[in-house]
Amino acid sequence: MAGWRRVAVAALAAGLLAWLGRPPRPPRRVRAERYRLRVGGLRLHARRWAGGAVPEGRPPVVLVHGLGMSGRYMVPLAEWLAPEFHVHAPDLPGFGGSDAPGHVLSVPELADALAAWMAAAGIGGRVALIGNSLGCEIALAFALRHPGRVARLVLQGPTPDAAVRPAWAQLWRFLLLAPLERWSIAWVAATDYLRAGPRRFARSFRHMMRHEVEEMLPRVAAPALVVLGARDLLVPRAWAERMAARLPRGRLVLVPGAAHGMTWSHPRRLRDAVRPFLLGEGEGRPPAPARG
Repeated sequence: MAGWRRVAVAALAAGLLAWLGRPPRPPRRVRAERYRLRVGGLRLHARRWAGGAVPEGRPPVVLVHGLGMSGRYMVPLAEWLAPEFHVHAPDLPGFGGSDAPGHVLSVPELADALAAWMAAAGIGGRVALIGNSLGCEIALAFALRHPGRVARLVLQGPTPDAAVRPAWAQLWRFLLLAPLERWSIAWVAATDYLRAGPRRFARSFRHMMRHEVEEMLPRVAAPALVVLGARDLLVPRAWAERMAARLPRGRLVLVPGAAHGMTWSHPRRLRDAVRPFLLGEGEGRPPAPARG
């Protein structure tokens, strides 16, 4: 009996700590609708926020999650964006609540899966893609393979740095980064990684590391905003600056105090950083200098 009490106390403590470590929420929340669609023989899970008074003609925002994760850690950012935009956060095939395909999808295959899901979800016209980490690579591949569907690109914490390719170097940077994140993201990451499984995670990591990002950049026609947390140890500032410079319509913004998992840990600051870009403010002017 004493053992069960210890488990119950530990569970209660973990729940309390998770509540205390939750991300900041907006004063006016638009609640998410969760749903599943069958796409190419797979059932894909997604969330959407469509309760705000969004002006007609404003492109919807699609959030693209990173390695091993799901759309769950994009929810805080979505809640801050939802009063002004229709927002969608799918779980890509093999991750989160979505079915897993027979093989681990490459970055271009994930981009095509995202396009197929958008078609099935009835998301027409051009969209604004916001990617985090590996989601940046997927968003870039999407922009090249489906250019007519992209209005704007936001690349937050784009990895990997072409100059830091070894897996051990990426892992070391990840370990150094962990204490700088809002710690409650660790529970989200751990459960998402377990759902994906070690094989899918490892092979997705290999696809990410082998995907040549830098050579893609000059061919991206859409306006692009590279967003880097000033405390993001996983993504060197020099790499983010090089990405912004190689994108024909790219610019860079730094977010003070934020690290890599900004969609969870600093959603309001990230919303504030990308909102003018998503609204098309400052078009035709020279790119603003990086802050931070």
